[in-house]
Amino acid sequence: MRMVRNIVILGSTGSIGESTLQVACALPDQIRVVGLAARKNVAKLVEQAIRFHVRTIAVEDESRWEEARALARPHGINVLSGRESLCEIASLSEADTVVCAVVGLAGLRPVLAAIESGKDVALATKEVLVSSGDLVMRRRAEAGVRILPIDSEHSALFQCLQSGAWMPACVREAAAPAEIMAENRIARLILTASGGPFRNRSDLDLDSVTPEQALCHPNWRMGKKVTIDSATMMNKGLEILEAHELFNIPVSRIGVLVHPQSIVHSLVEFRDGNLLAQLSQPDMRFPIQFALTWPERHEVAMPKLNLAEVGQLSFSEPDESRFPCLRLAREAMVTGGTLPAVMNAADEIAVDAFLQGRIRFTGIGRLIETVLSRHEVLPCDSFDAVFAADAWARREAVRSLLMIS
Repeated sequence: MRMVRNIVILGSTGSIGESTLQVACALPDQIRVVGLAARKNVAKLVEQAIRFHVRTIAVEDESRWEEARALARPHGINVLSGRESLCEIASLSEADTVVCAVVGLAGLRPVLAAIESGKDVALATKEVLVSSGDLVMRRRAEAGVRILPIDSEHSALFQCLQSGAWMPACVREAAAPAEIMAENRIARLILTASGGPFRNRSDLDLDSVTPEQALCHPNWRMGKKVTIDSATMMNKGLEILEAHELFNIPVSRIGVLVHPQSIVHSLVEFRDGNLLAQLSQPDMRFPIQFALTWPERHEVAMPKLNLAEVGQLSFSEPDESRFPCLRLAREAMVTGGTLPAVMNAADEIAVDAFLQGRIRFTGIGRLIETVLSRHEVLPCDSFDAVFAADAWARREAVRSLLMIS
């Protein structure tokens, strides 16, 4: 019988973190929560710790430490604080798996800390692999740990690839010749996209889109940054880069199909023309549970898929003329080096500016393209190189805001 998986959740108060706790609650004999971390929502963080009998929590925002300590002290909960606290809790000796669900590049340091401490990483934070995939995957291989994808699309690819008795790159110990041959049997990875709130609005002037409209995702409940990335389709661009790193498949062999029903989460096309797809209801608990119980599967009370009730599944090619972020992401990965990190940072600044009403919806892509065009690409071969590129891109994006409407 499989031993209990002891997990730390980084970003436990967000939507992915809360879904992870729901999975843990449903599988108490398989999953035990030993650490929780959040940026500043200390009331919810302490409540979660009490409910799951967690003895150590981390608050990234140091200004909230006193508040957190006052709430936690009566329950014997130890409170860490500051940026380095995420690395500290990711390295807890009693943990064997770290769930990374924090927003943005803030997840990189704790992910590397977890890897260096010998922990598996269940990864929901796209930006970690987008900005520094080579570095992270190299450290993963050296440490002999696994990166288990939590995104529904990458979980789908992970499951489809294993159906051919092939262990994907992100979890295997070494790239043996037989496994490399297996990768050559893959024609394409196909990510599906909901299309966001504007998928059927070809008549809509995207210049006039408001933040409120862009935040109304028809299928998924997500944080603001991810929801806006879905509306611009930048999320699919980031997922292409992430799939490239996780599964060692060239970007040229990773495609996207718009699938409004969000039932087929991704597909693998093999060289003989056969396709395998993974289907389920659009509920993040499915990929989270698969990552945390892999290679086993456990039955719990989650919504089952009834294809007769679904009726029809539709697919179409994305319109990259209306959603240029998809093209920008591909071009950044083809160039490589520090350019993906720059793209990721510029996107964060652009999305924030749009949400504040400082630029239009279409200005998000224009701002990213402007910053990319001004960057002198360098090798992305160290931790410092990633953060230097990220910092440069943020400064350049802020300077460029005045030029973007």
